[in-house]
Amino acid sequence: MTNKDFVADLAQRSGYSAEDVQRMVNDVVETMGDVFQEDNAVLIPTFGTFEVKKKLERVMVNPSTGQRMLVPPKLVLGFKPNVNWKERVKNGGSE
Repeated sequence: MTNKDFVADLAQRSGYSAEDVQRMVNDVVETMGDVFQEDNAVLIPTFGTFEVKKKLERVMVNPSTGQRMLVPPKLVLGFKPNVNWKERVKNGGSE
């Protein structure tokens, strides 16, 4: 689903105009980005949790040369779905 399709579907369901919905979606994404910059998680109770995770430094081996390299630690964004959504996806979308 593209952003345009997503916004159109939300607009139809909510009764707001597509422009208003696009602004709301942009505001939500921007706010979530600000929260992630502060190293905090975003919990949406009926959907799941978005959180910043720290990956430790590790040694990686280049398979073609066999050279060992140290990969520095980094922050990655993770998502843990709500148990109900996890089950719905696992069962092919049926409840």
